[in-house]
Order: sequence, then C-alpha cells, then structure tokens
Amino acid sequence: MNDRNNTIAGWVLGAGIVALGAGIVSSEYFHAERPEKMGYPIEGVAEAGEGGGAAAEEPIANRLATADPANGAKVFQKCAACHNDSKGAPNGVGPNLWGVVGEGIAVGAGGFAFSDALKAKGGTWDFESLDKWLQSPRKFADGTKMTFAGLSKGSDRADVIAYLNQQSDSPHPLPKPEAAPADTAGGPEAKAADTGAVPGTPAAGAPSVDPAAAERAATRGDMPAVEKK
Repeated sequence: MNDRNNTIAGWVLGAGIVALGAGIVSSEYFHAERPEKMGYPIEGVAEAGEGGGAAAEEPIANRLATADPANGAKVFQKCAACHNDSKGAPNGVGPNLWGVVGEGIAVGAGGFAFSDALKAKGGTWDFESLDKWLQSPRKFADGTKMTFAGLSKGSDRADVIAYLNQQSDSPHPLPKPEAAPADTAGGPEAKAADTGAVPGTPAAGAPSVDPAAAERAATRGDMPAVEKK
C-alpha cells in the first residue's frame, strides 16, 4: 500500500514539475515588452507637451503673410467629403463654404441647419475665429455637429484660410503681420538707446579719463589718472 501511495505521489509531483516548466518556457517565448508610449496616435490631433512642451505659435496674421493658397487647396481635400467650396454648389453634410470668410457664424449657407452650439457663438468668421475653429471645432463650440478633429499644424490652417478667402466674390485683405516683441536684454546700443546716450561715451556723472595722463601712466605701468567732476 505504501509503495502504491508513493507511486501516486511521485506522479502528482512529476506532473506539477512539468506544468511549472511549461509555464516558464511559454512565458519566455511569448514575452512582450511594455510599449514605450501607451495608446495610438490620432491623425490631425496635436499631442499636448510633445517635444518638451508646445512651442508658441505665430499669430494667424503672421502665418497668413506667408500662407500658400495652393497648398490650402490640397489640405482642403480633407474637408471636401462634407463641404463644397464652389459658388452656387449645394450644401453637403456640412454647409457650402463659398464666401465663408467674413460671413456671420452659423448663418447663410442656404439655410443649412447649424447646431445650437455654433449658433450660440455669434460674431463672424474672421481670420482668427476660422483659425481657432479649424484647430479644434469641438473646443471652439462644444456640442457642434462637426466631427472633424481639426488641423494641428498652424501653417496648414493658414493655407486653408488663405484658400477659402479666395473662394469669394470679394476676397478680404489679409491682416498686417504683428511685430515681434522687442528684445529687452539688448546690447550696449540698445541700452544706449534707452538712455539717449551715444555708444562709446561715458555716462552722465561718470568720471572721465585724461588722455595725456593715461598715456604717461601707460608708459610707467600705473593706473590712468581720472578727472574728478
């Protein structure tokens, strides 16, 4: 009886060892490293903090100064599935965008049924509001029926706006670029300009050096003489 029990115990122990070994081998074979970055990128959506923080974006007026309407027409193809941009063309899933620049927000477009969220915005589709809308429609008007995520690249938005501005009987003049902020650090010339002094001349009230005394002192290796005022 004892021999039989020992045999059964041996088989059970052996089966456990085989199962444990199989588990270790399979875990090593199918081992997968944790991805460096979790999740999946979505096209057209900017990631916050990418590259150590979002870089400051040029104002839309500055981007429009170098905008390329031809590229804007290409980028607009992302919108063409829902929008027409030709004069007299019917509305699609979204409103016709002919003459949209300068048009009232959520008005016109042949009686298109705009969302209440967009109607509540008011104002007009000027360059700045179009830039914000194209960047993130849902952020611009929470509750909008627009499902497009937006254009994260500022130059693409400027190109599209420049293109849409041309799709009109009366294109609007582009705004003047904003001046770059002044350099507050500056060098000697900038500091001189602040005080009205001429660069290279001593400041008012500062001691001046006597040239003749300085020449004599240089010959002797002494410090130059200073005139006291």
